[in-house]
Amino acid sequence: MEHPEHPTTTIDPTTTHSRAQRRGGRLHRWRRDAVELSAVFFSVTAADLVAKLVVHGPDGPVLLAASAAALLAIALFHTWWAHRHQLHGPPVPDAPAPPGAAAAPEAEPLRGPLDDFEGSALWRVRTTVQDSPGSLARVCAAFAERQVNIVSMQSHPLPTGAVDEFFVRTPQSLTRADLTALVAGAGGHDIWIGPADAHDLVDVPTHVLALATRTALDAAELPIALRQLFGQCSIRQYPGAAGRGTAGVDGHVLRLPLPSGDLIELTRPQLPFTPTEFARAQALVELDTLLGPRVPDVRARLTVPAGAELTVRRADADDKAAALAMHGRCSPDTLRKRYHGPVRDADRYLDHLLDARHGQTLAVEAADGRIVALGHLMWDDDGAEVAVLVEDAWQRRGLGLDLMRRMSALALEAGVNTVYAVTQSSNSGLIATMRRLAAPLDYLVEEGTLVITAHLTEATEELPVPWQTRPGR
Repeated sequence: MEHPEHPTTTIDPTTTHSRAQRRGGRLHRWRRDAVELSAVFFSVTAADLVAKLVVHGPDGPVLLAASAAALLAIALFHTWWAHRHQLHGPPVPDAPAPPGAAAAPEAEPLRGPLDDFEGSALWRVRTTVQDSPGSLARVCAAFAERQVNIVSMQSHPLPTGAVDEFFVRTPQSLTRADLTALVAGAGGHDIWIGPADAHDLVDVPTHVLALATRTALDAAELPIALRQLFGQCSIRQYPGAAGRGTAGVDGHVLRLPLPSGDLIELTRPQLPFTPTEFARAQALVELDTLLGPRVPDVRARLTVPAGAELTVRRADADDKAAALAMHGRCSPDTLRKRYHGPVRDADRYLDHLLDARHGQTLAVEAADGRIVALGHLMWDDDGAEVAVLVEDAWQRRGLGLDLMRRMSALALEAGVNTVYAVTQSSNSGLIATMRRLAAPLDYLVEEGTLVITAHLTEATEELPVPWQTRPGR
């Protein structure tokens, strides 16, 4: 039992050891100071001896210079040896860590913003999935597992399922076949995958509103708006719905009725249409019908070499009388080269050509209001047909070339990269005009008819702004 007057003292071994360390540290510092002071005394003594030898010796200056040269040589040799040892010597192993010490974290190498970059590809993926909870989540999880980034996504509901459309960015190493297998493994079927580009990365409602705005400003934009809405597709307009099938979606064919009784038919071989796409197209057609015929009032001045002031503008159905009068001033040969048929039938083509819903018609108007030239740009599949008619008295003044360049520029603005002209092989004037576009040309001859196709995006000369005022040639 412990006595209350003599309490027990507990000795901490850790405290005793630290005290001993402090005493040993003080002794060690005292010995080191004594050694350093002794070395200083010896250095002063040696320096005094050397100084007396240099000053009083017969060869003192020579000895001093030799010592300096020797020290310089030693310094240079040491520098060379250290550099060679650093470059060619074996790597020095890291010192082993003391037992029980935690391993130091490995230093992170400096990284830049492109260190994690891997070449990527942009794809458009469309697949049909079951209309059940978790079906879309399985596809998204499969994408995440293979480092596929979903850029945008929209869903098209069907009576028995849903069509999900994705724009995805994938690693370059992931092929189309790998992506197809990935979607199929997640429960997708009827899979279609195609390459995409940055132009496809547009918010769908914003894209539709922009197309509706273009259609509202110009009736000729409706076919272009439909093509840009659905991608690569063929568009045909038929004068009557009889014999062309009922309106609606039939797989790869979409049919839209017009109040006039005509029928617009869209064909897309790569991808079936969905009811959601039909509703979007029908909304654009109804907007076009509600607004009625409309052509923007755009004009440009054109001065021909003879000095006559001409105006280039858009033409519409109100210009039919002036166009018929121009037909009357044209020779039969000129009309035959333009319309490729009987001259008596030339007048009846004007109703179709002056309808803004089929394309754009440009008219060159003289100061007295007469139309002396017409240019027609008609949308057709992925390209557009161009045709020019110049009154005989105004030929060889550059009017045809001016119209051709303006129509080509309008085609490029609408996203159409190729234009073609149908004529006869004897029509040297039109052939020369197409060549002056400075674009690569393809020639196709079938049964006496010549088709010339110009690839506008590969032109060596920049096309002018469509409504730029300029002098003629």
